[in-house]
Formats: sequence, C-alpha cells, structure tokens
Amino acid sequence: MPIADDPAPRPDDPFEGVVLDEDFVRSAAVKEQSGRARMLAAKWKQQPPQPEPWRASADPAPAPARRRFGRRPKPVDPWGRRRRRNWQTPLFVVLAAAVTLAALNVDRLNGWYHRGQESSALPATGPATAPAPAPATTAPPTAEPGTPTVEHPWAGSPADAWKAGADALVLPEAKGQGVFDKEEVADMLDSVRQYLVLTNLDPKTLHGETPAAALAMMDRTSRADLEKALAHPTADADATTWLSRFDPRRAVPVTDVVKARGTMTFEGDGDRGLLVHTDYIFVYALRPGPDAGVPRPGQSTGGGGNGGGTAKPVALTADAAPRVEREIVRRQQDFRFYDPARYKVQRGKLFLDKWYAYLGNNVCTTGSGYLETDFSVDFGLGTDEPRTGKTVDPYDPNQKLDDREGCDTLSRS
Repeated sequence: MPIADDPAPRPDDPFEGVVLDEDFVRSAAVKEQSGRARMLAAKWKQQPPQPEPWRASADPAPAPARRRFGRRPKPVDPWGRRRRRNWQTPLFVVLAAAVTLAALNVDRLNGWYHRGQESSALPATGPATAPAPAPATTAPPTAEPGTPTVEHPWAGSPADAWKAGADALVLPEAKGQGVFDKEEVADMLDSVRQYLVLTNLDPKTLHGETPAAALAMMDRTSRADLEKALAHPTADADATTWLSRFDPRRAVPVTDVVKARGTMTFEGDGDRGLLVHTDYIFVYALRPGPDAGVPRPGQSTGGGGNGGGTAKPVALTADAAPRVEREIVRRQQDFRFYDPARYKVQRGKLFLDKWYAYLGNNVCTTGSGYLETDFSVDFGLGTDEPRTGKTVDPYDPNQKLDDREGCDTLSRS
C-alpha cells in the first residue's frame, strides 16, 4: 500500500499549548457528568423518579406546603425529621396543679379513694350487690319508731324540736315601767329566770334535793309557804305546785336535759309596782326506780297494777329496749315586785303572787312532795286510778289551768 510522502497539513489544534494541570481543572466552566448521572438522566426522561421524603430537598427555597382543613404543616429539621415538641414542661405544670388540688382536698380525695376500693371489691360482671351484713352480736331493739328510749327520749314528742334547758327561757326586752327604770326591770326579769332554772331545770332539784338557792331568792312569805310544803306535803299544799323534783326510789331522770317552751312577759301594776307573767311547759324523760308502782299510803293498788310492785317492769327486762316515760309539766306563775317606797318589802326578793300547775302523765293522787310519773300503761306499774277528767293534749299551751277538775286522760305523751 503506497504511503504518501508528504501528508496534508493538520488543522490547528485548539488545545495545543494547554497544560492540563490542577489550576486548569479548577477553572473549568463546564464539568462532564459521570456515566451514572447520564444514565439516570436518560432513565428519568422515560420514568420520573418516586418522591423520597427522607431526603433533604436540593432546592434552597422550597415552596410552602399546602394546608389541609386549616392545619399547619408539621415542622421538620434539616434532615427531614419531624421536630419533637417539648412535652416535659406542660407535664410538670399539670402534675404541680394536681398535687396542689389534692393537698387542698385531702378529705374528699380520701373518700374517693375508699369508694374506689369498695367499688373494685364488687364482682366484675353482673349487677352490683351489697356485701353480706356481719352477724349481729346483740338482739335488735324491739321499740317501734317514735317510742321514747334512753338513746332517744324525745322520740314521738313535739318537744324533740324544742330548745333545752335555760336556752328555752328567753327574756323579753327590758324597758322602764312605773317607778322602775330599764336597768331595774332587767334585773327583775333575770332573777325570775334564775328562779325558774333552779326550780325546774337544776339536776339536783330534779333528783329530789331541796332547792336551797331558790328558797334564798324568795321573800319571807313565799319562802315560808314552800318550806312548809317541802317539810309536810299534803294534797292541798304539795311542793310540786312550785317546783319539779322526783323521788329517786320511784322515778329516775334518764338525762339532765329538760325540754321547755313558753313565754315571759311583764307589765306595770299601778301603785303595786311590776308584775311578771311566766307560762312554760317542761318535759322530763324518766325510767322507773326500784320502788316504782309500790302504792303510797292513801293510794289504791288498782286492778291493773303489779300487785304492790313486786313484778319487774317491762321496760327493764333483758329482751326489751330500754324504754322511758315522759312527764309534761306546765306552770303559770306571776311574780310581783312591789314599790319599796310604798310597801314594806325585801328589795330584790321574789314574791310569788299566783301560780297554777298542770302535771301531765302524773298519778292522780298527789301529796308526796314529788312528781310521780305514771308508768302503768307501758310498764305494767302504777295505781291504775280511774281517770274522771276529759282527754287533753298536755302540749297545748292554750288550755286554762285555773278550772281543772278530775284526773285527765292524755292524748299523747
């Protein structure tokens, strides 16, 4: 094959004189893509790639994400991960508030805890049932509702809602009257109140003692009458007309509490000074004493009694509830305070001008100097004396006491 001796001249080489060193490479304006890059570019023209959310976007300023239903897009970090919220701070705030509320409501929280324990003890399925009651160690009380007992001596009585003791003796507002100024009237009203406490509410008097303090408050005439009735009681002059006391051998108060209700008023009486009116009902709760039902001299044994008191009272037997009986005493008493400038009187002493007493649930024959509660109906005791009067309500404050005759039957006690 022939060889040309003089070949045609070569065109000028644009890269002649170019030195391919490191400076040349760095200053190159266009870089050749790698083979893999050219392959992926050709492939993605036919089949676009699937989005890869875990990769960071190459776009330095991505378009804002669209909001759906008004919700904001969740923030992500530069690596595409969702930013975690700071949950420790809200949790600490909630715990602190819960501890504070629990400290302020310890009792309620304790009750809630115990109720939760009780409810968790019930069966998981089926209707909730109460736990079986513990076996009784004693027999249940046999007294019916409304029956007075030692624990509830006022049951079935309107006196249950009354005030007790001296709190029931409310004084009217004092004001000047006649020759007495306001302060003197206030002292007189207070002395009447003290007398009523000593003669109707004082436990020593109720248990049969002589009310020496009450006697010391009375003027010489009234004191002499009461001392005679205490020393030598008769049917016409019985100390129970003045005061309330019981023979401990026959009737024993089950409580020192006495229920009372009534009024105290005052008025001027011209030249005779000041008149104080009192009208009170006192209710006592008692049980039979060891000699209850034994007739005193002059009392009949009656057909329904216990034959002289030898039988044991029904209310004291072992298989019965400890029952009590109530005595209802109403007293109307007028106290007069004379003008010391016109009358010879003992200043500051009480003069009992008029007095009436109604003894409800008392035996018919009086004269012993003591209130004698009638235990005949519920206890199988007493004289069973015939009741010749009418049926009355002992709690009625409107019945007249100055025309009472016979021995009444009570509509309630």
